[in-house]
Order: sequence, then structure tokens, then C-alpha cells
Amino acid sequence: MNTDQKLLKDFNEAVSLVNAYTDPLPADLLLRLYAYFKIANRSFSHPGSRTPLINAFKANALIQAKNVSTKEAMEKYIALVNKEIKQKLK
Repeated sequence: MNTDQKLLKDFNEAVSLVNAYTDPLPADLLLRLYAYFKIANRSFSHPGSRTPLINAFKANALIQAKNVSTKEAMEKYIALVNKEIKQKLK
């Protein structure tokens, strides 16, 4: 398995962990995860919330991460999950 395949595998595992996590997470963490996920998947569609304020926060998170590459977004997403979620599961 090459490094790109490993990164994609680790990213998908981190996404699955977040999707399965049921405890509340801080809003700032969720917004960072959102931005990195969107960048990693090259998905720049308009935030889909019916609440304008939530859309504004999501848009702001994307703007703050605008200079992050796809690969770097995956790495940052994995690092956040490892630090903020995996630690709580131990």
C-alpha cells in the first residue's frame, strides 16, 4: 500500500469514527472537521443548512482553511480525530 492509499484509508476510517461517535462535540471542532472534510473531498457546494447562521459559520470555517491542500486536509482531519475523539475512547 503506497502512502496515498494509506492516507485515504486512514481518512476514511477517521470519517467513519466521527460518523459513529454519539457524544456531543464542541462546535469549533465540528466546524474544523467540516472544513477539512469538504476540502479533502473537493466538495465546495453551498452549505446545506436551513439556518443562515450555521451556513455562515460553515462558510467561515471553509474560508479559514482555504489554503489547505486536499492531502493536507486529510492529514489535519485525521490528526484532529486522533487528538480530540480517539483519546476520549481510551
